Amino acid sequence: MTSSELWTRATADRYDAEETEASSAAVLGPTLAFLAELAGDGRALEFAIGTGRVGVPLRERGVPVVGIELSEHMAAVLRRKIDEETLPVVIGDMATTVVPGEFTLVYLVYNTITNLLTQDEQVECFRNAARHLEPGGRFVIELGVPPLRFLPPGQVAVPFDVSERHLGFDTFDLVEQILVSHHLTRDGDDGRYRRENSRHRYAWPAELDLMARIAGLELERRVADWDEAPFTQDSAKHISVWRKPT
Repeated sequence: MTSSELWTRATADRYDAEETEASSAAVLGPTLAFLAELAGDGRALEFAIGTGRVGVPLRERGVPVVGIELSEHMAAVLRRKIDEETLPVVIGDMATTVVPGEFTLVYLVYNTITNLLTQDEQVECFRNAARHLEPGGRFVIELGVPPLRFLPPGQVAVPFDVSERHLGFDTFDLVEQILVSHHLTRDGDDGRYRRENSRHRYAWPAELDLMARIAGLELERRVADWDEAPFTQDSAKHISVWRKPT
């Protein structure tokens, strides 16, 4: 068990409904094309596969996919969409859980490496990816760039969504590199809001590159999004690809 917070049944049951935009064809199309190209004729392993937002449609594209997921509740939602034989899922943490065989692609999307709350665990996640990759295989991470440029002296909170039914903001512990995402969500029309929060350890691209080197992986490319726009100093996130040497 890692320091990752465990997703509950209630959260898992409403996850897909709250992530309709991230599950749209406009978002998933470039994501799936990017990952399928890297997987090639081989197998893909998704760390923290969740409800299968990416893994299920990638499998439907013909890429053999295996998943690792910490929350049994999230995996149960995935299982409503696809059977175990078609897309196997192992319950366990992404830093230490090992599944049989080698893969041409291991991927970890949607900022999920930040669920590991220590640097040591994030390093182990890279090592676990390298352990599963065949020579020449790739490890892909999608991760936001920490928005610390928005923090003037004395401020610790940055809003990331202000909409009719949702208020979201992050608070930062700059010493421990921990952010807490706060969500106020209006479920009905009675004016009441549901409050939730989750902890994450943010990391910079250069820090991830060092983790990759520790794991024996080499940076192959870094882009700003799944459409492969150039990564610049103003990019809000990055898609990074590390390769296991042959």
